[in-house]
Amino acid sequence: MKTIFLVEDDDRIRYLIQQYLIKESFQVEAFGSAEEVKQRLRTGYPDMFILDIMLPGQGGLELCQDLRRQVDIPIIFVSARGEEVDRIVGLELGGGDYLVKPFSPRELVARVKNIFRRTQPGTRGEQVIRLGTLECHPEERCVLCGSTMLNLTGKEYDLLLLFARHPRRAFSRQELLDLVWGLDYVGDDRAVDDLVKRVRRKLRNCGSPVEIETVWGHGYKLNE
Repeated sequence: MKTIFLVEDDDRIRYLIQQYLIKESFQVEAFGSAEEVKQRLRTGYPDMFILDIMLPGQGGLELCQDLRRQVDIPIIFVSARGEEVDRIVGLELGGGDYLVKPFSPRELVARVKNIFRRTQPGTRGEQVIRLGTLECHPEERCVLCGSTMLNLTGKEYDLLLLFARHPRRAFSRQELLDLVWGLDYVGDDRAVDDLVKRVRRKLRNCGSPVEIETVWGHGYKLNE
């Protein structure tokens, strides 16, 4: 049974989310502040965090930064702040997904399930994929650019691995949503553009000759 730590200061929303997750057989521990969950972390970590951005005291973004210094556990942000810059900041800090309030609890459950599916270990025996100086290691779920390991979130890794497995194939935005987020994803294709921008930047910063190219009117493809 997967354990989720839910950090949300609104009692009604916290209770509603908790009940929906418990109904889907997740073990859920709920907290009203960052300080409360930090006390609990002294005795162990969950399989996933769901963090509200606007928390009393330390906010969800700052809590995420603290967590990322210690562990690489999936994080979903929930927030009333839905501007593009807010979503990008949350995802760049290490969030695996970002939901804007108000949202359907069933949508949150679907995204939780999807992240757990996507973060399972890679298929044993799958070969390392090499594209120039870029190496994707499916078993370890890591990517090397030369001798440097890229610091990728779960979805950034999934996107890059998909492209690496199919170099030069053009994927539509809808295909990328289905293959990276899952068929049960509810949202628009702006998430694809945000994710591609972040992966592009990380590839360029490490000096990789591999690039994600825009296919105008269609989507994206990887060029060696």
